[in-house]
Amino acid sequence: MADHAEDLDKKEETLIEKPAEKVHGDHDSSSSASSESDSEKKVKSKPASSPTSVKDKIFRLFGREKPVHQVFGGGKPADVFLWRNKKISAAVLGGATAVWVLFELLEYHLLTLVCHILILALAILFLWSNATTFINKSPPRIPEVRLSEEPFRQVAAAVRFEINRALALLREIASGRDLKKFLAVVSGLWFFSILGSYCNFLTLFYITFVLLHTLPVLYEKYEDKIDSFAQKAMIEIRKKYAVFDEKVLSKIPRGPSKDKKRA
Repeated sequence: MADHAEDLDKKEETLIEKPAEKVHGDHDSSSSASSESDSEKKVKSKPASSPTSVKDKIFRLFGREKPVHQVFGGGKPADVFLWRNKKISAAVLGGATAVWVLFELLEYHLLTLVCHILILALAILFLWSNATTFINKSPPRIPEVRLSEEPFRQVAAAVRFEINRALALLREIASGRDLKKFLAVVSGLWFFSILGSYCNFLTLFYITFVLLHTLPVLYEKYEDKIDSFAQKAMIEIRKKYAVFDEKVLSKIPRGPSKDKKRA
């Protein structure tokens, strides 16, 4: 009898353990299925590397991150520089060329030109206004021109900001903290001084104007080739500069840094 009772107890224990194991097994399978579904969701939700992100990592000249059109402001001036409208761009470049030929090659003076234009315009309008009384026609409608203050204030504010920034940069360079900027500014000023000895300000302005109308559009057309060549050139320049810095620049004494002055 005792053995029979023990057998009944064992059977009851096994019957109780089997549903518990089944419940645990269902829980484990459901948890594993949910973890698998979560991992699948994560894989699906993870964005693939788009070609645009890969393209952004490509070396760009002057470290730009925007297209050339947006670098120039993205408005009508950018359309003119990049020849979006060929007629307007050609007219602007032709007008600048005509002004340069008039003042530089023909040696016409600005004050003389302005006075002659005003004399011609006033004479035509004066004769036209008096001739209308004899031919019974309406006189010419001369518009009333008044300049608003806001554009001049904006231009003055922009010029003031740029002048203050240039003065701050010159002050920082003159303090002797950044030798690299000092050499770059001195080299630039030396280059412009040599360039100014060969041509006057008007010719220099015209050359800059022509370059603004030719170089950006050529760069936009052959962007990838120019960026690839510029990347190789920058690598070589950095190598040469590292050697020059190690042998020459590092041995030159520099002024006190900002941190030491504050301390």
